[in-house]
Amino acid sequence: MPIYSPREITDNYLKAAVGKAESPAWRLFVLAILAGVLVGLGAVASSTAAQGIPETGLARLVTGAVFPIGLIMIVLLGTELFTGNALMVTAAISGDITWGLLLRNWGIVYVGNFIGAVGLAALMAFFGQLDIGGGTLAIYTAKVAAAKCSLPWGNAFVLGIFCNLMVCVAIYLGNTAHDTAGKILGVLFPIFGFVVAGFEHCIANMYYVPAGIFVNMVPAYGELIVSAGINTAVLDWGTFVVANLIPVTLGNIVGGAIVGLVMYAAHATRTGRASS
Repeated sequence: MPIYSPREITDNYLKAAVGKAESPAWRLFVLAILAGVLVGLGAVASSTAAQGIPETGLARLVTGAVFPIGLIMIVLLGTELFTGNALMVTAAISGDITWGLLLRNWGIVYVGNFIGAVGLAALMAFFGQLDIGGGTLAIYTAKVAAAKCSLPWGNAFVLGIFCNLMVCVAIYLGNTAHDTAGKILGVLFPIFGFVVAGFEHCIANMYYVPAGIFVNMVPAYGELIVSAGINTAVLDWGTFVVANLIPVTLGNIVGGAIVGLVMYAAHATRTGRASS
């Protein structure tokens, strides 16, 4: 079956962005919570698979192979993910939606994603999921969180740019397909690539870092984490927000906007609602 052309997927996304922008707030919010949970479940599965692998390259390969299940579920179920919605900036530029509607969508979806991902992190940390491997999964979770919170601000920002370049390319590639298998393959490889490269995704980090913070609060894990030499001083909400979440979010917006603007400039035929 033929795939949609770059021109068709660009125009199709502009049309879809109108629906996203004008969707009722409750619908956006519920779909965003689910998307946060789904991204988090991809992180849970990939961390569980990689936590016992000492070699960094192999661990990243395993993580990259498993993590994309989250975005695959999001794309196929039509939920609302903030990083993918960074592409909506093209619809604001084209005149298909207003900047106010764009910011409304981003705000509702970001908060919903946060609630879903952080809620999942709490359930995983406090209800035994991280006991796997005799606590090695808890150690791995704290280690990942501490590493993310220890990134220099500029590094986190740049890694966020390249992450969402690949995420938004994955969204476009998935939209080239007419069938489920094609959508899965379109999404899979760019997401695999960003995980292996170690780029930073703000919604995934809404699971990874809070999970590390919560793990550090569980007495049964405390001694294990200390003995592993993990810098627990950075595992707090203030450090998470200032040192990681803010720069990564800004980087993700830039990265997504770059992909969307290039595709819009090169391929779009729509010039606003009047052309639809």
